[in-house]
Amino acid sequence: MLFSSQSQLQLFTKQSKKGLRSIDELKDVAKECKRCQLRTNCKKVVFGSGNKKAELMLVGEGPGKTEDKRGIPFVGQAGQLLNKILEAAEIRRDKIYISNIIKCRPPGNRKPTIEEMKSCLWILAQEIRFVNPKLIVPLGSTALRGLLNPNGSITRRRGIWVEKEGKYFLPTFHPAALLHDKNKKEPTWKDFLKIKKAYNKYLKLKAEGKKV
Repeated sequence: MLFSSQSQLQLFTKQSKKGLRSIDELKDVAKECKRCQLRTNCKKVVFGSGNKKAELMLVGEGPGKTEDKRGIPFVGQAGQLLNKILEAAEIRRDKIYISNIIKCRPPGNRKPTIEEMKSCLWILAQEIRFVNPKLIVPLGSTALRGLLNPNGSITRRRGIWVEKEGKYFLPTFHPAALLHDKNKKEPTWKDFLKIKKAYNKYLKLKAEGKKV
């Protein structure tokens, strides 16, 4: 597991020594990150966006061409499809937080290597720490492997809740996969209905002042 509790503790300790006190400070640090070679060829570092105190967080693979140009995650074709899914599920995008495993676009939109993921996961670890969401949705195999299981299969693990350190993860297909395989649309929608149900239940309990 790339994102083990031990590695989280080490990363948090390391960043604490740097004095990071907010997600905005983290964003400034991330923009200057050169821990791998991806920063050399990308246009912009694509940091997470959305509600900085969201209860629901979506995590994708990495920026595409449009994201690299605009510096915002999920604004290309896959992002437009994600917006439609969220709208259908009655989940407001401005109320959640969206990020990626890596923050710089790989050449040709190739999948990031393990070393590139390891180099960038410290940023995601800190995003999760600052936002502190209760529910996290890994979108696609790269997010699943980076967050939960380096050998995990998204086909086998999607739609199954996993509890880890007080947070609940539900992996599902990446929206980009739906653009190439229509057969993935129905199972993805079923997953988002589960996410919607859990999200609304959590918000209701929180509003009632109940411990969740």
